[in-house]
Amino acid sequence: QVQLVESGGGLVPAGGPLRLSCPASGRTSSRDAMGWFPQAPGKKREFVGGSATTDGRTYFADSVKGRFTIYRDNAKNTVYLQMNNLKREDTAVYFCAAKVPPYFMAGAATDAWYDYWGQGTQVTVSS
Repeated sequence: QVQLVESGGGLVPAGGPLRLSCPASGRTSSRDAMGWFPQAPGKKREFVGGSATTDGRTYFADSVKGRFTIYRDNAKNTVYLQMNNLKREDTAVYFCAAKVPPYFMAGAATDAWYDYWGQGTQVTVSS
């Protein structure tokens, strides 16, 4: 089992930054793939970014490229989502998710691919 607990959400004005944290505990490993999925009211969770150790790269949806970055602190078993230039449409509950190895990257942008989920943290962007 892997436990994930997101934090760092809050109210932020449009154009501002926010950093979300997702520390992992339990049977976690630096080899786990991690993803971030916001869910806006009345909508499905959608992939915005992920990090995999198979190739050391991060991946982002087109809607957030250039604004969001992901980085990992393996010593703390924590993955971060740095969000800059936030827009009102970024308002959502943000979930982090983990996929334990072994895995192939196909499907990493779909929520069904992941094994574990956090409880989410609310991000609200005001105009």
